[in-house]
Amino acid sequence: MTQVIPIERKSAVLTPSSLACLTHVPTVNFTAGCAHEYRYCYARGYLTHPGEGKIRFYTNTLAKLREELRRKRKKPATVYFSPSSDPFQPISEVLDMAYDVFRFLLESEIGVAFVTKGRIPERHRSLLAAHAPIVQGRIGMITLDPGIAAAFEPFAATPEVRLTQAAELIIAGIPVEARLDPILPGLTDGSNCLEPLCAALASIGVRTIAASALFLRPAVVGSLRRHVEDKPMLGRLLNSFVGSVPLAIHAGNSQVRALPAAARLEIMERLKSITCRYGMKVLVCACKNPDISSGSCHISGRWPPAACESSQLKLFPLCQ
Repeated sequence: MTQVIPIERKSAVLTPSSLACLTHVPTVNFTAGCAHEYRYCYARGYLTHPGEGKIRFYTNTLAKLREELRRKRKKPATVYFSPSSDPFQPISEVLDMAYDVFRFLLESEIGVAFVTKGRIPERHRSLLAAHAPIVQGRIGMITLDPGIAAAFEPFAATPEVRLTQAAELIIAGIPVEARLDPILPGLTDGSNCLEPLCAALASIGVRTIAASALFLRPAVVGSLRRHVEDKPMLGRLLNSFVGSVPLAIHAGNSQVRALPAAARLEIMERLKSITCRYGMKVLVCACKNPDISSGSCHISGRWPPAACESSQLKLFPLCQ
């Protein structure tokens, strides 16, 4: 069970991000740390991470947000949730805060963009659907394989639940894209995994996929070794990083171990070949792949929603 540590936020609620894809939109985290405990989560290496099995919950987020927006001469067009924690964690305090903050923003005619691998409660889905023109969603998926999902995302919603709720949001008129992030080398990067996943996403109306392969930090490697009990599975993953290269990401502010550029390009070309058959397109974010990409993954959506998609990636154009 996750330990919830209530604290008051001292810094601003609306904060910028070092990710180039988020420089144009304010972001909000409800917590430091995340109850989903993804075994591969890069945020484990952050100085603000509270440790495994814990989250710091910011109890005054809504009050501070109201005050910050009251002082702003120009309100933001949208707010993004969340750079390093999921807004739909299976924690009642977090879910209540998410509902209250979303409702405040939406009723103030400020858009909400979110990315999640969690279970979205019905009341939250109803609230988002009621304000569909100013909501955009991103659903994280790594696989349809229940064994892999359980090993690497033990406390997230199941793949089936994510697909079902994404379909409901799409039917309600909310633009939803998928994030295949991270693709796990040696486990989920083959056609046998990517093909059924893309087929399932296409069947519910997803037309755009943002993708990135796993990268490693010491904290991530430690987490994988501690928690992935299937050692042959773990071995296939870690052996894929033999010959890995150092890579500066997040505008050069962080360095990770990544697959060689050629290996990542091969994965993305394989994914693109599959998605083209389903009338979908692939975006590869330059924030995480500066050596093979030159564009945005649009993680915070496209605002205004009707904006044209002129900034697609040069290396991964639309299917011809």
